[in-house]
Amino acid sequence: MNERVIFHIDVNSAYLSWTAVRMLQLGETTEDIRDIPSIIGGNSDERHGIVLAKSIPAKKYKIQTGEPVVDALKKCPELKIFKPNYKLYMESSNAMFNLLSEYSPKIQRYSVDEVFMDVSHYKENYIEKAGEIQDRIRKELGFNVNIGISTNKLLAKMASDFNPKNSIHTLFQDEIMDKMWPLPVEDLFMVGKVTKRKLDKLNINTIGELALFDFDILENIFKSHGKVIKNYANGIENSEVKKYNYIEVKGIGNSTTIAWDVISKEEALKIILSLTESVCSRLRVTNSLCKVVSVSLKDYGFNRYTHQRTISNYTDSTEIIYKELTNAFIEIWKGEPIKQIGVRVTKLCSNEFFQGSLFDDKRLDKQKALDKTIDNLREKYGKNSVIRSTFLHSGIKAINGGNEESDYPMMGSIL
Repeated sequence: MNERVIFHIDVNSAYLSWTAVRMLQLGETTEDIRDIPSIIGGNSDERHGIVLAKSIPAKKYKIQTGEPVVDALKKCPELKIFKPNYKLYMESSNAMFNLLSEYSPKIQRYSVDEVFMDVSHYKENYIEKAGEIQDRIRKELGFNVNIGISTNKLLAKMASDFNPKNSIHTLFQDEIMDKMWPLPVEDLFMVGKVTKRKLDKLNINTIGELALFDFDILENIFKSHGKVIKNYANGIENSEVKKYNYIEVKGIGNSTTIAWDVISKEEALKIILSLTESVCSRLRVTNSLCKVVSVSLKDYGFNRYTHQRTISNYTDSTEIIYKELTNAFIEIWKGEPIKQIGVRVTKLCSNEFFQGSLFDDKRLDKQKALDKTIDNLREKYGKNSVIRSTFLHSGIKAINGGNEESDYPMMGSIL
């Protein structure tokens, strides 16, 4: 074998597995929550929160990732719910990264629970090494992974999605026809809902049909994206495994559906501040800075509005981000009763390489110190141990547990 050997390592049910491992390690339970109907999600007592991860027993009740927690409870009333813990996820991800670093100097983090590794130096025994890595992660860290193996990142990632879980799968060029082409076309990386609808009109239902379809027609309909998906359907992808430890998050957001109609600016801004604190805390946990913020509103008629603003410099400051979100809200809100509010930060970069602008506010260092202190206190004593005076007697401070989400990069953005 003269070509590269690439591993894609994907943690099985990462959020749930990491929560289970920590609870067992701390003696918080003798029952492994992976063995019972359980989910990682929001707050079931309010009208918000979605299922972020589910156990295998929860799948038997047809509980779906992304559905509201209240709907999941209707399917399984005895369902156990655990709130997300992003600090724990980062710690678990770092532990896996450190273990994998013993095997290769070229590791690219793809998301909090996925990495690519160039292990071309193991060409003679790559299956043996994959098994060794899988066993060590299970024994030393307590969770299971799928490992996909191929000569490029695309096929390695496709292979790691194969069933069963906790397995090692290969997908080399001579295996594409048998293993990948029969799959539904929507299983192909970079084929989203919009692309799928257009492919349906062309009667392209499988990856193999896309691989063999006339390129000129695809290019005419999809432009440059047509070449991308046709190449991917044929297993063509040649990007390098980029060597870095930083998780390149595309965006972080938090939203909440409110149990009452919000009709005043003051009340809406308190909710936005609560959501902002949650988002900014996670921004700092991932060692990220943002430059673009956006606020989204949904009114009683389920009409959704979104507005964004660009900050003058990259930041992770709660005060600065909230100020821009306030401006965005004032610019978009029409005065109608609000049912749902969301905030989001995008255009992120690592704070490792950030150089402060000469025009930065002189209070920046004090703000960063204050944010760090509050983060540490909440981590140690609970998120409600330090609350702003504006939240006192408002009932809004608890909205932090809303519909949290982070967008990790699609592979097309890092190839």
